[in-house]
Amino acid sequence: MDKYQLSERDICTKFITPAIQQSGWQQHQFREEVKLTDGRVMVRGRLAARIRNPEAKGGPKRADFVLYARPTLPIAVVEAKQARFAVGHGMQQALVYAEMLDAPFAISSNGDGFLLHDRTGLTHPIERELQLGEFPSLDELWPLYRQWKGLAESEAVKLVEQAFYADGSGKEPRYYQRVAINRAIEAVAKGQQRILFLADRNILVDQTMQQDFAPFGEVMQKVSNREIKKNYEVYLALYQAVTGKEEWKQIYRQFPADFFDLVVIDECHRGSAAEDSAWREVLDYPSSATHLGLTATPKETRDVSNSTYFGDPVYTYSLKKGIEDGLFAPYKVIRIATDVDAVGYTPEKGKIDKLGQSVEQRQYNSKDFDRNLVLEKRTQLVASKVWEYLKAIDRMAKTIVFCDDQDHAERMRQELVKLIPAAANNRRYVMRITGDDNEGKAQLSYFIDNDEPYPVIATTSKLLTTGVDAKTCKLIVLDQTINSMTEFKQIIGRGTRLREDYQKLYFTIMDFKGATRLFADPDFDGEPVVIYEPKPDEPVVPPEITNPPGVEEPKPPPFGPAPEGSDDADSGDDTGGGGGGDGRVKYVIADVSVRVAVERSQYLDADGRLITENYRVLLKDDIRKALQSEFGSLGDFLRRWNAASRKQAVLEELAEHGVPLDILQQTVANGTELDVFDLVAHVAFDQKPLTRRERANNVKKRDVFGTYGEQARAVLEALLDKFADHGVQDIEDAKVLELPPFDQFGSKTQIRRGIFGSVEQYTQAVHALEQALYDTPEQKQA
Repeated sequence: MDKYQLSERDICTKFITPAIQQSGWQQHQFREEVKLTDGRVMVRGRLAARIRNPEAKGGPKRADFVLYARPTLPIAVVEAKQARFAVGHGMQQALVYAEMLDAPFAISSNGDGFLLHDRTGLTHPIERELQLGEFPSLDELWPLYRQWKGLAESEAVKLVEQAFYADGSGKEPRYYQRVAINRAIEAVAKGQQRILFLADRNILVDQTMQQDFAPFGEVMQKVSNREIKKNYEVYLALYQAVTGKEEWKQIYRQFPADFFDLVVIDECHRGSAAEDSAWREVLDYPSSATHLGLTATPKETRDVSNSTYFGDPVYTYSLKKGIEDGLFAPYKVIRIATDVDAVGYTPEKGKIDKLGQSVEQRQYNSKDFDRNLVLEKRTQLVASKVWEYLKAIDRMAKTIVFCDDQDHAERMRQELVKLIPAAANNRRYVMRITGDDNEGKAQLSYFIDNDEPYPVIATTSKLLTTGVDAKTCKLIVLDQTINSMTEFKQIIGRGTRLREDYQKLYFTIMDFKGATRLFADPDFDGEPVVIYEPKPDEPVVPPEITNPPGVEEPKPPPFGPAPEGSDDADSGDDTGGGGGGDGRVKYVIADVSVRVAVERSQYLDADGRLITENYRVLLKDDIRKALQSEFGSLGDFLRRWNAASRKQAVLEELAEHGVPLDILQQTVANGTELDVFDLVAHVAFDQKPLTRRERANNVKKRDVFGTYGEQARAVLEALLDKFADHGVQDIEDAKVLELPPFDQFGSKTQIRRGIFGSVEQYTQAVHALEQALYDTPEQKQA
């Protein structure tokens, strides 16, 4: 038998498996060909399919061997290669799999021997070769595992060793779920007996009882009617059910302070997250208990810090990684900007709305629409585009429409009902599900049930933004102003479940208020596969592109609190209403026409590169006129730009006059690569634009920083890179000095005072840098 002619599977069967067994491992302690990921879902027009070839980029990942210290604890990964390769040829692959599984040992083999990598760092050398008969036994590896994990106490080991609950379905946790569970158990391994689960919405408590906590059965109780019974082991409660302003409502105090061993806080980025929250006292009371926070979107602001309260996350699994692994659904984006969103709306003097109110004469833009001013024909246009898409794709596709407030959600429901024939005799086809409507809330459990066809469309404002597990949701409509990255991620999360058994391999986001600009934020980590912006005479469904540039079919090798008396915290749900609900005036106008203005079609290839397919701006002339009206001539614009001590002020003026930067960027095919200076000069005055990168490189070619010391030059060059990446607004904001790579030079104060001499001298250096950026022959000639 020529060993060098054997396949990889032969090497496993004839050499590696016997070596593992000879070192004392039993059959139930290791598994072969363990599937880790399913392969990324690729979307082509209306078709979606998984990459099945394991050799292709994004293909399924499979470990040749996984060895288990206990049934739920992977301890080593073995990657096999043919004998013609070196013994360590599979090590890099083994390390990837070991890291995914949180296993401390990665092993590579070609059938002649083994190369072992100790990720714990407890043995030396870190990588060492072993003979075929020297495969490590469990007795050798288990003490190292315990030391690595800090499991010194026998009680802690006993808890960690417990098998997961099995419901008889045969389903197992995915690899990242297993790691998250194990790390959470390790972090709280002190022999907990009593558990308190806290949430701020009823649906979150009920969902947990019916799904994840169902195995607890009779030892579990939901606290309700302000009654406490102390004969259970697991308690689930709403904050507002156990506390309140009046002392008699604070029933959590009926438990002894040391009653609970573990407190689980669902959606811990809100509710009690703020230090001054009225609900924080519920967490502070059982101070001796371990507090475990659950969230998909950790929050770090001046008032709320999850990391300060809970410490560093025990485990993080990103949306981007989930999409790459083929475990989360990828998504398309359809962007539609109406003319009034693109350039704003200014009512004529003396304009009277439907309610007889005199409309304040000023410019209204996207953030005003449906909060301060209702344009009924805009709502009709949004509803028509939603129904146009569903008619073309699937009339029964579960859809969530996010609106600005409850009044907006009701108006959207009405407009959809008018358009959809089936809604005439089926009141549940379109439902408003908001915190103020019991009929709608009663339908929530049906909406998230995979096997219940109705409701098909849910209009909402805040109630469905987070925690609601709508596994088969295929369309998310954003007609809501969203500035919070946390809220944006939560909303996107409503569609990321993958359910092949219900033909859901991807979902679509339809954006009417520019919320998807947050994709460009560095805090967002899961890019869309398609971005499409249709013009008025084009269908709302993205065109079929069978082979987009840069994308080929994979080839084989080689290559806060609720109102009193409410059991649901839907406090973010604005009541809206004719008068605005919170004291603001809301105008309602029915006679202003609205049309689609801006469209762009973009696809992301398998490497995450953005491919622009086509580009159109239907209101480019209107935007040009608005800019010319604001700045006059090119010379006037240049003088105003040069005179501005803060270029950010020019950006703010543009936004106030209805031309925000994101709309201006869409008037040019490569608009996101241009600074606001070039955008205005090009769109309004036909000047040839330079990209931010080109401007930065032009400065680097000249000896602009020759008068500065070495450290000051390094800081200014780093500022140039920030300009190239994000624009002038970044280099004007001193907070940028708190970010990498500036932190290597010291604090913000040390940079400005220590390196540049003073805050004033630093500011002068930034102004000189800006002057160098915009001081080009083309602009001088202009």
